[in-house]
Amino acid sequence: MRDVYLSLLTALAGVLALCLILGFWPLSVGSRVALSLLVVLACGAMLWCQHRASQLRAQALREIVDESLPPEDFQGAVVLVCGDNSALFAESAQHRETRQGWYLRIKDAEQLPLLAQHLSQIRPALASQISVLLAILPERHTSDVDFTQSLRGWQRAVVQCRAALDRLPPLWTVTWLSPPAVCADAELVWFTTVSQRSGVQVYQPGQGNVSLMEWIRVTGSDGRLSRLSQGLWLDSLLAWQNSAVTDLLSVRQGEPPVMKPCVQGMCMVPVSGIAGNLWQQHITSVTALPPDAVVTTEPLPLPELLLPALPRRRGVSRRMVFWRYAGLLGGIFLALAMLASWVNNQRLIRSVGDHLALYHHLTGTPVAPKLRAQQRLRADGALLDDWQRRGEPVRYRLGLYQGLRLVPAVEAAVNDWAPPPPPSPVIKKIVQGPKTIRLDSMSLFDSGQSALKAGSTKLLVNSLVGIKAKPGWLIVVAGHTDNTGNPQLNQTLSQKRAEAVRNWMRDTGDVPESCFAVQGYGASRPVATNDTPEGRALNRRVEISLVPQANACQIPGHTQASSQDDDVSQH
Repeated sequence: MRDVYLSLLTALAGVLALCLILGFWPLSVGSRVALSLLVVLACGAMLWCQHRASQLRAQALREIVDESLPPEDFQGAVVLVCGDNSALFAESAQHRETRQGWYLRIKDAEQLPLLAQHLSQIRPALASQISVLLAILPERHTSDVDFTQSLRGWQRAVVQCRAALDRLPPLWTVTWLSPPAVCADAELVWFTTVSQRSGVQVYQPGQGNVSLMEWIRVTGSDGRLSRLSQGLWLDSLLAWQNSAVTDLLSVRQGEPPVMKPCVQGMCMVPVSGIAGNLWQQHITSVTALPPDAVVTTEPLPLPELLLPALPRRRGVSRRMVFWRYAGLLGGIFLALAMLASWVNNQRLIRSVGDHLALYHHLTGTPVAPKLRAQQRLRADGALLDDWQRRGEPVRYRLGLYQGLRLVPAVEAAVNDWAPPPPPSPVIKKIVQGPKTIRLDSMSLFDSGQSALKAGSTKLLVNSLVGIKAKPGWLIVVAGHTDNTGNPQLNQTLSQKRAEAVRNWMRDTGDVPESCFAVQGYGASRPVATNDTPEGRALNRRVEISLVPQANACQIPGHTQASSQDDDVSQH
């Protein structure tokens, strides 16, 4: 399940990255394609690495099956039992479950960090309940050196758990020791020391905790003698444990940090030992009378009474971890999307502002530069008006769109200047230059075609009602395209579209062929930028104009002289 959540997070990160690249970032088409491929490849590589890591973890933990792990809703302590743990479990058992705890058997020091990592990944809600129990049986060791090396190995293993759990797990030690011979039939007693308390506490089932002095002061000579013997035995055990265990863990030597057990427990119960063990060596050095080794097959009792003293904190489930990371990814996406939207709006403001600054800088003398600047502003105004009606593109949204405040400035600039009128005639009438009629190619033709499409006749009639054939005037039909596609094909297409319009005018009005001039310019004479869809739409056009030319459009019954005095009807 953990791998499923991780795969979902990886896929979510990839989708959000693609949304940023394709919808918000101001990139060229090539850059968008390259970055999109890079994101897809990176997500695929991460998914493969996650699958491979899952396989490696499963191989390393093949001896710890998931059936041995506690369920995710387990409320008790999860105890990783290290050290001399063989006497606490059956021969083939990997765990023991009690009402308050779940004890997992750790085979060796190398397995401890792997199991901690495995638990934190597949049972993240239980990570806060994990602690490490160092089981100590001095009657199972004969060499101080080997015992010290074993403790060092477990100490390093506990430190390695910090990477998986984000903290050092609580470490507690429990020592099981055979009682003195005089106390062989005494009831089970636990001796505990907790770091938050002072002194040794004694626990007996059904009686609770009492101090060591209160426990020794018991009525009855037999019971008092037994408890005095156990108290003396306990003093010797504490002396040995402080020198062999506690001091060893508390002294920093190299990489392992200082470790002070949060809880220490000692239980006097028959333990099967070997001859010449460390406990016999210690007692011999003190009394010169080594205790006898005990043989028993009974399993050692678990330290249930120490579990409430362990530090606890609330855990985090896999679902909570998933939604945390999903929220983090969503926040990052929103921040980057808003940044990209802000950049796009700033570029829009800068572009329109540059056009306005150039327009206001020009004085109108000569007229052509000022007129071209005005045409650019008209294109900007048309684009902003279209976005206002249909909604701005996604890359400008997220509450940062600035186009609405640009519309009044553009409209005011366009309306505050008009080209000067031509000079008045002095001796004879000077014919005013023709006004060009501009038709949208997409309204007349299908994409890439040069035949007039159905329904275009009405548009031609309404637009060309003022164009009349007159002697001495030439009807010029010019076709234009945008810069999309092959330049040579665009020039041919513009020529054929101009010819199609010429043919319709000739056949409809019965106008002689000599009245027309047909030109195809392709994309060589744009009236707007080809960098935007709106600009390219303006460049796809057919323009019709009347141009004075001697001997043009000779109609029977008319002379050139009379034609020069006629008014030119224009639309």
